[in-house]
Amino acid sequence: MSLLIKDESPEKLIGEDGKRLDGRDLNELRSIKMEVGVIPNADGSAYIEWGGNKIYAAVYGPREVHPRHDARPDRGILRTFYRMTTFSVSERKRPAPGRREKEISMVIKNAIEPVLFLELYPDSVVEVFIEVISADGGTRCACTAVAILALADAGIPMKGLITAVAAGKVDGKIIIDCSGDEDKSGEADLPCAISWYNNQIALLQFDGIMDLKEFDKSIDQILEALEKIRKLQEEALKKRYIDVRDHLKNYNPKVVTTNNIEEKIDSNNQKNQNGGDQT
Repeated sequence: MSLLIKDESPEKLIGEDGKRLDGRDLNELRSIKMEVGVIPNADGSAYIEWGGNKIYAAVYGPREVHPRHDARPDRGILRTFYRMTTFSVSERKRPAPGRREKEISMVIKNAIEPVLFLELYPDSVVEVFIEVISADGGTRCACTAVAILALADAGIPMKGLITAVAAGKVDGKIIIDCSGDEDKSGEADLPCAISWYNNQIALLQFDGIMDLKEFDKSIDQILEALEKIRKLQEEALKKRYIDVRDHLKNYNPKVVTTNNIEEKIDSNNQKNQNGGDQT
């Protein structure tokens, strides 16, 4: 006998006290934790916990392009792969990438690519693999934030960081950083990303209904939230830099000179000769 668990969303997303169901204020972010350099086998990597979202990003490259006909002689190419694990959502997801995953892969690529100096890597490819372990609303924004950290960790030159967050509308009120339930049952969703080197919008999508005043209020809250998230990104990168610096300070490789090598060769030759005389 199978047990069916219904994935039901609450009727009211904002309580009588003006708080959201998770206890946050309307303009309050969920808790965010970022860490850089978490996958040793990758050229660059990062991890983010954003509310209930748990996401890894790994970067490989620059490396040779396959198939070769995709290569560009004047610049490198960027490939992004957004994937959700089968257990990342309440109802088991099919392992094969769906239309939504392909769309978000393209959205992240289009947001990040303009800030990278890919012209330094002709005939090469930089690949970003993003794995969503647990999903709880706003994954495209969290993935954009963690992907740029992984690229920075890989040493890919860039003009600046990209930061993203979504505003929404629930129960007639504008909120920031929608949770899973708010994303599903809300009246509007407005993901936005900004590139800090020129303060221009790198990503802007909209789904739902808002009037002009509500849209302007959403943008104001988004800009305020993006400043906070950028500081977390910078702190994660600084911590990674400090960790690497301290590791190199404590690393004392043994220096072998050519004289030492020659002495060792002579010693081995002498031992071989003595051994040969005894036989």
